[in-house]
Amino acid sequence: MNPLLSAEEVSVRYGSLTALAGVDLSIHEGQRHALIGPNGAGKTTLLDVIGGATKPQRGTVRFAGRDISRLGPAARARRGINRIHQRPAVFPTLTATENVVVAALPRVVPRRRWWSGGRRRTAQHRAGPLLERMGLADVAAVPAGHLAHGQRRQLEIAMALAGSPRLLLLDEPAAGLSANEVGRLVDLLRALPRAIAVLLVEHRLDLVYALSDTVTVLRDGQTLAAGTPDEIRTSPLVRQAYADGVA
Repeated sequence: MNPLLSAEEVSVRYGSLTALAGVDLSIHEGQRHALIGPNGAGKTTLLDVIGGATKPQRGTVRFAGRDISRLGPAARARRGINRIHQRPAVFPTLTATENVVVAALPRVVPRRRWWSGGRRRTAQHRAGPLLERMGLADVAAVPAGHLAHGQRRQLEIAMALAGSPRLLLLDEPAAGLSANEVGRLVDLLRALPRAIAVLLVEHRLDLVYALSDTVTVLRDGQTLAAGTPDEIRTSPLVRQAYADGVA
């Protein structure tokens, strides 16, 4: 079975600094895949390459069998790759519902006809169930700027799902969350439809092991190890990469 996404021999340099050196990565439909590694390992750079924010000097990125190496983030989003950044990117003056509607509209209609009545209602019909799934039904009419940090994270996930993604990129989704909020986030991500593949970059290894079925470890821009969470947890190479271990 061909992978949904494949990155082959991806290399990125910033002047004399090598951020990625010939990295390979493949993700199949419905897979939960995590990228971990010490600071500066190249995790976010690889996520940037897959999301389209960074163009590699060498290598190829394919999605659903097509070469997307030169496409930008918007074009990749239209093809089904949506990204959630470390800091929630919501519209603070719009309500939770309006945020999801805005996120859904580009998938519903051409950009020039976003706000026509019938099509906006179609997007609004999508918003309600997504907010309910994310536990935000009670704050649907609250401006996003008034929501707690954890709620804004949940709202951003709802916004990403409004675009009907096939691959969801998560960049440190637990950053800034309390222990209770992290637990809630794990439950929400576990409940995502299996038709959506997930690529997760996260420093919290408890969350990584709870969510992922495959883990890739990067170090110094190269792949150090790849395998199941149990294989990674017990790997001597991975233990060596972390000063305090990974168990």
